[in-house]
Parts: sequence; structure tokens; C-alpha cells
Amino acid sequence: MPIPPPTPAQLAALNDHYGLGLSESELAEYAPFVEGGLGDWATVERRYAEIAPAPPERAWTRPTEAENPLGAWYVTTSITETDSGPLAGRTVAIKDNTAVAGVPMMNGSSTLEGFVPSRDATVVSRLLAAGATVTGKAVCEDLCFSGGSFTSRPGPVRNPWDPTRNAGGSSSGSAALVASGAVDLSTGGDQGGSVRIPSSFSGTVGHKPTHGLVPYTGAFPIEQTVDHIGPITRTVADAALMLQVLAGVDGLDPRQPTTLPEVDYLAELQRPVDGLRIGILTEGFGTAEADPAVDEAVRAAIEVLRSAGLAAEPVSVPWHRDAQAVWDVVITEGAAFQMIDGNGYGMNHQGLYDPELIAYYGRQRRERAAEMSKTLKFVAMTGRHAFEQGRGRYYAMARNLVLEVRKAYDAALADYDVLAMPTLPYTAKELLGLDAPVADYLPRALSMLANTSPFDVTGHPAISVPTELVNGLPAGLMLVGKHFDDATVLRIAHAYELAVGGFPAPPATVGASAAT
Repeated sequence: MPIPPPTPAQLAALNDHYGLGLSESELAEYAPFVEGGLGDWATVERRYAEIAPAPPERAWTRPTEAENPLGAWYVTTSITETDSGPLAGRTVAIKDNTAVAGVPMMNGSSTLEGFVPSRDATVVSRLLAAGATVTGKAVCEDLCFSGGSFTSRPGPVRNPWDPTRNAGGSSSGSAALVASGAVDLSTGGDQGGSVRIPSSFSGTVGHKPTHGLVPYTGAFPIEQTVDHIGPITRTVADAALMLQVLAGVDGLDPRQPTTLPEVDYLAELQRPVDGLRIGILTEGFGTAEADPAVDEAVRAAIEVLRSAGLAAEPVSVPWHRDAQAVWDVVITEGAAFQMIDGNGYGMNHQGLYDPELIAYYGRQRRERAAEMSKTLKFVAMTGRHAFEQGRGRYYAMARNLVLEVRKAYDAALADYDVLAMPTLPYTAKELLGLDAPVADYLPRALSMLANTSPFDVTGHPAISVPTELVNGLPAGLMLVGKHFDDATVLRIAHAYELAVGGFPAPPATVGASAAT
């Protein structure tokens, strides 16, 4: 539908918005030129219609409550393209911020409810080409902006270790389905820790790749400088195998470099780890939210690695104390500008857009904004106010400080192969309701990010693997490596898994679903 020409009242509003100082008569002079210029928009719409894909016919169902006891499935399906490949016979859940063509995508939010993508995300295409069977879409937090698992629509995701507790977010359903045994593998997205947070709370392996290693094409953006997709699995070997399938340039995502070396991540796991060095990040322990028992479990895990032949000693990176503040400014102003005001994609992105998603979400976020989570309302108000007051100056300062933060971690990583710390400061907490007061709601959604969020903004690869249980619940050891040295991060994590004889599983299978 062509864009209608602006009415006199709309031109007057534009004049006021930009402070152009045009009189009523001057606006009338511009009117025919504005109307004539809009003819190019009609041309673009006509030519795009010639190339726009139609969604394929793919069967899907909404599971019943009995089939979905953890609330982790949004929809279930069974999509297989080939019975050969490295993932043949393996089942995978796709986080519901990522497009599977012909299958509904809600992104945990009423603002996207009813949307059906026309294209598969690159990671989905690669998984299917590798022989995996996509068995459904995993519930995630409302527009992926929470580390809890209670802000999501259509409902909360429950922890398979204790269904009264949260599963972590925002890739909540992804981790719960893997931990419960409902699927072999899943994808997660990570902008502040959303692969690693649910992995720590739910007892899975969650690897956030180096920024740009895995294409983000077809996943709902938050802020393109921190957008990541990564694997959530039961074992490190599965994470390495999955990364091998997902990694590589697709030519459609400007977050990626133009070339990337091919790495056999699975083969890299077989290399010995003797003599590799671990820097135990001093500032990663004893944080304001820290449970001493979690810190102790992580220190015990590092001792296991020491016994396996790795050197380990404390290292201080003072910037780590302020790194979350840098991330806060980037993600809050950036998400308000790109994800909310920019309808997901914003402008100046040189990759593949999803015009249908932009239009659908852009309309519904206005019509159903009152239904957004309290975290999103907080981000929208804070980010927009900060941008208007600073005119983008604080975002620019934060992006410049990212270079300093990255340099500080790189200096430590010049002496060590990985940095080690707790993934999260505490274990899973009790689920809250959507009606919880803001004073309880926001801390439960956002208080766990001190160690995870810095490495989204710096782009370093980071993995969370389960430690020994803490009071019967999972906790996570996080290992952080050099840029594009994901292989070493995975190799050390694998050595730990072998040394402890495998990771614990929930005491009973809770989460069998229609897909299993």
C-alpha cells in the first residue's frame, strides 16, 4: 500500500518535531514536493513484492499443558531436510526469537503474537542442512529482556530441577528443554548472558561464541553490537559439534567479519590441556549478589582443572567492576533506539532485513505496548530519556569505553588461556508472577548480570558449564577466552567435564512433551 501524502496537520507536526520554523504558507509550498517524492517509496514496495518470499507450509501444534509441564515449548513441529550429516537423528529446539519459516514466532511477547516468518534464519538453515530435526520453538522472555523466566508470554518457564523456581533467561525454554531431556540440542540468544544464565540455573552447557562467529541473520535483534546466537547442550562435545555447524560467514550479517577460518571444534577437544593457564578473575567473585556457596563451588571446579594439569592463579582486571555499567548504557540506549523505536532493526544495518516482521511488530508494539514486561518498560523509559538528554553522547562514550574494557581483558588473556569466574552469583530463585511489584520484579529479572554482560559488549567467547550442585541446584563455572579462540574455551570446558565424569541431570525427567 503506497504511503499517503501528509495532511496539513501532519506536516505541521513534522515541522514542530524538527523545529524547522516553517510558516503555514511555507509548509503548503513543500506539500506537493513531499507528495511527489513519496512515489519512490511506491516503486520500492512494488519491486520488493517481486522478490519477497512466501512462508512454506510446515505443520506445527501448540502443546497442551500436560504435554508442556515446564511451559518451555511455544509450538512443536517436526522439520527434517536430510537424514545425513553431522547432526542426523538429533533433535533441536529453536529459541523463539529466531525465525523458522512457516512456524509462528512470538519472541515471548504479545507484540509479536501471530507473526509467521517467511524465511529460515541462517542458523536454522544450517542445522537442517546438517541433518537435525527441528522439533519446535522454545519459549523465551518478553523480547528477550530478562534473566529470569517469568516475563515470557504465553507463560513462565519452570526449572526442571525445581518447577517452583526460574529456569533463567532469556533463553529459558531452550535450557529447560535440554536439561529435562525433551531435546538433544537447542539454540539460544545472548545479549547480556541469555545463553549462559539459563545454562547456569538449569544445569546445561551454554556457549556464547565470539561476537560475529555465528551469523545472527533471522533472529530478532536487540542491539547489533551485542547480539549473539550460541548452542545450549548437555555436553561440551555437543556444543562443539553444534558450533561447527553454526559458525561461518553468511554474507548477510554485518556483525561478522568478511572471512573466518574453518575450525574443527570437535577435533580440537582431543588436544591435551596440560600447561594451559587459567586466570581466576578476582573481581568475578564476592560480588554484591554473590552466594558464598556458589563462589566455593566454582573454586572447587577450578581445583578440578588444576588437578587435570592446568595452571591456575588469581588475576585482577579492575575494569570488570565497571564493565556492567558500560554494557548498561550500550544495551539500554541501544535497545530503546533500535529494538523499540527502531522496530527491531533500526537503520544503517547493511545486512538482510525482515520487512514483514518490522511492519508487524511496529504496529503491534504500539497497539499492545501496555502488555510489555516491566523490564521492557524500564528500558524504554530509561533509554529514551537518557538519549534525549544526552543526544546520544553517553552511548558514544560507552562505545568508546568498550575499547578500554576489551583491552583490559585482552591484557589479562595475554598471560592466560582463559579467565574463570562464576557464571552467576546465585542459584535459581522462586518464580515471580507478572503482577509482582517493580521493586521485586526488576531485581529478579536483572540482578544476575555482573559477570555475563561484560563479555557481550566486548565480544569475547564465554562458556558456562555446571559445577557441583549447590544445595541441590545447579551453578555455573564460566570460562572466557580470546576473540575467535572458541576452540580453547571449549577444550578446557571439555577437560573439566571429563575430569568430573559428566554433568548432573535433574533427578527425574520432567518435561517430556509432544515432540518426544
